Amino acid sequence: MEATRFVARRLRFKGKTAMVSIAVSFLVMILAQSISAGFRSEIRRGVAAVSGDVQLGPSDLNVIGEEHPVSIAQSFRGKLDSLRGVAETVPVIYRVGIVKRGEDIHGVLVKGVPMPEDTLQLGVDIPARLASLLHLDAGDEMLTYFVGERVKVRRFRVRSVYPGILDSDENLVVYASLADMQRLNGWTADQASAFEVRLDRAFEAPAAMAAKNAEIGALARIYAGAEDDELVSTSAIQRFPQLFDWLRLIDMNVLVILVLMTVVAGFNMISGLLILLFQNISTIGTLKALGMTDKAISKVFLRVSSNLVLKGMALGNGIALLFCALQAATHFVRLNPRNYFVSFVPVHVNLPAILLADLAAYAVIMLLLWIPTLFISRVDPAVTVRAQ
Repeated sequence: MEATRFVARRLRFKGKTAMVSIAVSFLVMILAQSISAGFRSEIRRGVAAVSGDVQLGPSDLNVIGEEHPVSIAQSFRGKLDSLRGVAETVPVIYRVGIVKRGEDIHGVLVKGVPMPEDTLQLGVDIPARLASLLHLDAGDEMLTYFVGERVKVRRFRVRSVYPGILDSDENLVVYASLADMQRLNGWTADQASAFEVRLDRAFEAPAAMAAKNAEIGALARIYAGAEDDELVSTSAIQRFPQLFDWLRLIDMNVLVILVLMTVVAGFNMISGLLILLFQNISTIGTLKALGMTDKAISKVFLRVSSNLVLKGMALGNGIALLFCALQAATHFVRLNPRNYFVSFVPVHVNLPAILLADLAAYAVIMLLLWIPTLFISRVDPAVTVRAQ
């Protein structure tokens, strides 16, 4: 058996405080990383539900009404649907409406999306926020007014209530059948307001989404036919810049937390290792007298420290993953959606990212632990052995 391993097995590190510090540091790191990924995933899903990752439509989509249809049968559709990273392309219709129930009224964006042919005619899915404001539930009638050249009224029936992620009093999306909205606007079955393009998860990062948006816009221009509408592409980053700025801020905070927790864990281990070295000065002197080099003795104490770091890492990871599993299943930690866009703390466990963070933190901690081992070279075996 290797001498350093033999000696290391017989040394006992009694620094329980250091191990707890390591466990807490890794617990905080994994939770910060998982919660950040959870926010990113939930908000991206909410943005995709509202307007897609990339939107292809007229240059001014603020003019939403019945006067600006685009053809669904665009020449570039086949190229777009087969483009790498594109999950689906969906024609949609947008109309601003006013919902009235009793004495209560509220503005909404009614969005027509393709639905199965057997879907209830004039059936709609409404966000939980609107249901709460107007006291609506599944099965209730919802009187909706559409203002244009003339006011049109539709008596929708609430098919379901969905938990909106980006819902605020100014951003309430009601989902209706595309066919119902085409009839409302007096359009044919091959007309819509715009196309929504949803991307694969691999393109959820802002830089990847921006690059794919530019590629989709170029494709729509290059392969547009003579009869096609002139469409421009707009990414979710351009439509919701404040959301993505907020996510970037969270990512920066997570990076700061990872660095701080690694440094805290490292310096706690340094203090623990120094205590271990001071407690075993006579052992160090004896090993030197027996001919063991400073490097080999350092390796002994680094082995002991490494075992403690790995135990703390395993404990912290285990508690963090248990919390993530419970939170994902029960959503027991709640949030105010007006401040955080979601009503619960979202978590998304990305095992490769967690393993990468663990490896990086472990490597940094072990590098920091080389500092106290320099003390070993100052130990004089003649003095320590004589002092026993």
